Amino acid sequence: MIGCTTAQRLHGSLEVLSALAPLSECVLAQAEEDEGVIPPGVAAVIRQHSDVSNIDWSLLSSRAEIVGCPILDLIKQMSEWVPGDKAGYIHWGATTQDIMDVASMLQIKSGLTIVERLLRQTAASLESMCVTYRDTPMAGRTHLQHALPITFGYKCGVWLSGLARHIERLEQLKERCLLVQFGGAAGTLASLGNTDQGIRVRKRMAALSHLRDPIITWHVSRDTIAEVVGFLALVGGSLGKIALDLILMSSNELNEVAEPYVPHRGASSTMPQKRNLISSEIILAQSKILRAQAGLVLDGMVSDFERASGPWHLEWAALPTAFIAAVGALHQANFALGGLQVNEDAMLTNLKSTRGLIVAEAVMTELARYEGRQEAHEIVYQACVGAHEGKTTLQDALEKVPRVVKHLSPDQLAALCDPTKYQGCCQLMVDELLESRRRSDEVLE
Repeated sequence: MIGCTTAQRLHGSLEVLSALAPLSECVLAQAEEDEGVIPPGVAAVIRQHSDVSNIDWSLLSSRAEIVGCPILDLIKQMSEWVPGDKAGYIHWGATTQDIMDVASMLQIKSGLTIVERLLRQTAASLESMCVTYRDTPMAGRTHLQHALPITFGYKCGVWLSGLARHIERLEQLKERCLLVQFGGAAGTLASLGNTDQGIRVRKRMAALSHLRDPIITWHVSRDTIAEVVGFLALVGGSLGKIALDLILMSSNELNEVAEPYVPHRGASSTMPQKRNLISSEIILAQSKILRAQAGLVLDGMVSDFERASGPWHLEWAALPTAFIAAVGALHQANFALGGLQVNEDAMLTNLKSTRGLIVAEAVMTELARYEGRQEAHEIVYQACVGAHEGKTTLQDALEKVPRVVKHLSPDQLAALCDPTKYQGCCQLMVDELLESRRRSDEVLE
């Protein structure tokens, strides 16, 4: 879509909606026939002659620019396809937004199927990495500085945990947000009379289209659309965090990971040595695009009265953009994580690069048993300063402090200053996370 104007993107979005609109009209006709609103046999004739290939796209486009929506001319074209008086039953009792919303929901449903497949693939890659690198020590960093030792499997587990919650959200979202739409001009279904006939038609439409019945018209209650795009933005945010970590970890100075090698991928036009992280950079960009779409549909929720005077149109741009961005980001994440090159030696080298300072907390905690926490903190802090200034190890600096050696032997200090032996519950949390994923998969099966 690079180089496309906003008008072109909107035009493309409306074309896709229009392609599904005949299906929506057929569903409406069948539901109305089933509930006795239109004569028997009409729905089959409408369905038989309502092939999307019949659409005159040029005419539809020019008329849509005049009317503001594509459905009016689409109904006119469909009326020319369907023979006899049966054409008069097309769009019976409906309004433009009914048909476009059903078309949108069918698109969203199909799009979420793709998102779910890719999301589960990405989660599976991370599960495998959790197992492989469960015990691989590396530096945990806060504020871009060494904080405490972790394992790379733990880092992968943190990434995985977010995606696992998104999979849960998606299951809930599919139950809550995929709603059929049929309300007529002001949402009251008055065109089908003052009985419950309109409601029965709507419920039948839901069953036929495999969407949920909303109970009440949602023409101007757009929280479901906002939730769908918000969900995609959340997925983008989690993928963006992974991408940013990969970008930083792949710097020459850290050299801890690299995206899968493909000849000339990430090459520079002037620097032959470059191997830029193309997938991670794309993911990072798409995550920003997704957050922008979430803002648009939130604005679209603020609708006036029983038919919005403009906010609805934001969805025509935001929905396709959000799905394209989310699927693109997931595709790149699958590629990057599925073949990620992990340099365990570099991780260990970086972990030890601060000469034991990364486990100062371990020493402080043990020393606190004898000196109290605040005193121990100050003692170890001064030792850290000495190690920094003297460019020596933390153990060497500590062994010069009488209040330390009074309580801790050289062997104890050596064990406390070993960063590979201070990983807390990293492995246990990874194990529990993987077990919870296994149980979740069993429930879904």
